[in-house]
Amino acid sequence: MNTEQFNSDRAPKAVGLYPHARKVGNLLFLSGVGPRKAGQTDIPGVTLNTNGEIERYDIEEQCHSVFNNIKYILEDAGSSWEKIVDVQVFLTNMKDDFKIYNKIYEDYFKNNQPCRTTIEIKSLPTPIAIELKVIATI
Repeated sequence: MNTEQFNSDRAPKAVGLYPHARKVGNLLFLSGVGPRKAGQTDIPGVTLNTNGEIERYDIEEQCHSVFNNIKYILEDAGSSWEKIVDVQVFLTNMKDDFKIYNKIYEDYFKNNQPCRTTIEIKSLPTPIAIELKVIATI
């Protein structure tokens, strides 16, 4: 199988050994994307206490940052926002964050409505409240 890996200089570096995206045929599979910004260690919308635990977070700010990172990765790999066909959303607080997330999602996806699954999970590998995994066409 012919595959190609992609990494975007505009998105934050991966926190493990994996690419931002991998192309297989005319599909582009993105690894999980969080809200960190390229070249920065602070997480948008997150305040940590002295133990490195989340003291407070702004889900709206994190959503916008995640969506921007996805846009960068898609574009740098030869795709675009409009070519997204599937979205998996991981939230750490469905009760408090889903309504806000869902409204922001509607704004970003009003012209493209991919399939979507939203899952609540206990935590993510870094102190973030949202991560998206996306499949798009090229």
